[in-house]
Amino acid sequence: MQQLRDRPHAQVLIIGGGINGVGTFRDLALQGVDVALVERGDFCQGASGASSHMIHGGIRYLENGEFRLVQESVVERNRLLRIAPHYVKPLQTTIPIFSTFSGILAAPLRFLTHKQGKHTERGAFLIKAGLTMYDFFSRDGGTVPRHQFRGRKNALAELPRLHPGIKYAATYFDASVHNPERLTLDVLQDGEKAGEAGGNGARASNYLSLVSMGTAADGKSGSVQLRDELTGEVFDFTADVVVNTTGAWVDLTNEAMGAASKFMGGTKGSHIVLDHPELLEACQGREIFFEHTDGRIVLIYPMGDRVLVGTTDIDADMAEDAVCTDAEIDYFFDLIGHVFPDLPVSREQIVYTFSGVRPLPRHDETQPGFVSRDYRIERRGGNGSPVVLSLVGGKWTTFRALAEHLSNDVLAELGRSRKVSTAKMAIGGGAGFPDSEEGVQRWIKAHMASGRDADRTAGLLTRYGTRAEAVMEFLDAGEDRMLRSTRELSVRELEFMARNEQIGHLIDVLIRRTSLAFRGLVTGELLNEVADVLSGPLGWDAATRSAEITHAQEVLERFHGVQVHSLVA
Repeated sequence: MQQLRDRPHAQVLIIGGGINGVGTFRDLALQGVDVALVERGDFCQGASGASSHMIHGGIRYLENGEFRLVQESVVERNRLLRIAPHYVKPLQTTIPIFSTFSGILAAPLRFLTHKQGKHTERGAFLIKAGLTMYDFFSRDGGTVPRHQFRGRKNALAELPRLHPGIKYAATYFDASVHNPERLTLDVLQDGEKAGEAGGNGARASNYLSLVSMGTAADGKSGSVQLRDELTGEVFDFTADVVVNTTGAWVDLTNEAMGAASKFMGGTKGSHIVLDHPELLEACQGREIFFEHTDGRIVLIYPMGDRVLVGTTDIDADMAEDAVCTDAEIDYFFDLIGHVFPDLPVSREQIVYTFSGVRPLPRHDETQPGFVSRDYRIERRGGNGSPVVLSLVGGKWTTFRALAEHLSNDVLAELGRSRKVSTAKMAIGGGAGFPDSEEGVQRWIKAHMASGRDADRTAGLLTRYGTRAEAVMEFLDAGEDRMLRSTRELSVRELEFMARNEQIGHLIDVLIRRTSLAFRGLVTGELLNEVADVLSGPLGWDAATRSAEITHAQEVLERFHGVQVHSLVA
């Protein structure tokens, strides 16, 4: 934050620290551009952190005729498996199918009108055609196997808890990202390091929001006013090009800059996380991806020792906070029963809920499920005022390609050309990451130290990729101890995060620097202990420490359905 105050001008200012804004920041920094990024909350706090944790080609987009998007998505999925192998992993996916020819007549109508009409279930013939086309788009590089079909008998032999009424099961591969927040942070730090190496001073700050655009105190037009959300301080910042990557809030950001727009029409998507060993076992390590009775494509997805269930697709009211409702939870329980009818689920098994607003384009009469997931870039300004580029749409899987496209537009505005491509450039801790389980075990063995066993070393590799080497160097440079409240964090690791990962609030550690909240592992003892450790490097006094604990409790309860009672010491 101080870097932006000290140097209150950049060639490019990016507003919005989700994956698309951060990806563009990295790309521009690598081109030697003086670029700054601001995010009003924490990095990856909005829709980027509320995704289904999938890196996928979007098989269902074929039905919308979005062939360009599917091809780009599949290419980028395959690419991320190579350049971010520490976080992006192959995901075996099975579709349970209950009919053979159903939907053949309805599919062309959906294709032509982008409207659901009367719901007709997609049968095996239609799904087979879609997967065959999907394989065609996936043909480059052979990164993932081609799809397979199973009849009822063989399908139930593989997944015996599936609904006995299924007729077929189709299995194909996409990819998953279990740590989207940490992948976003890796991309951001790549950009910062590129700025340091190139001397262009690329800099980024969370908890720094745009207030307005106007004329600065020194008379410069097009200055934006930025507010430090932690201290309340407001200061002016100028840029030649402003890039608006605030997702579903693009219109509101443009309004704050004095040029209201009507580009966006986001939809809310919610998920629940279950501690349900039987359901976890029933999935056999696979994502179950299927059409629910209302035609909505939904998923049941094992993640470690938890199960993720999602997602809804509801027109969002931007005046309200996105939270998972009781009605959505009932919907999730119903969809589980649709494919696993003998596995009861209760609210007591929910350890975490989350909800976000997809940055979709305004869609008026188009039903949410048929709104394009593609993106476009809107331009305004010039002729003496800063050019403003607004990103409309975009999805997790294509963030690298999208960032390249957006960066090319920015470079054109600056009269500059591209120096380097990110297409084959490893992301953060993906550089040198072991390419096999045997390689992982060798890495762990080579990096164990006195007092750090295999489990702890493996945990650091999982959290940071090969960047764990820098973390371990920091841990080993001083006296360290594991926290009493969890075996996943130590005192010096929290100090490392505070020094290197822009921690603004206690909740940042629980949700976005670790997966402790996601897995339902936050306790009152943990809140107090983490707050104690962070108070030193972050300069929190007793009142601030107490306020941070209260804030974390409120966020977990209001937005994630988690109640943690803590006696603030």
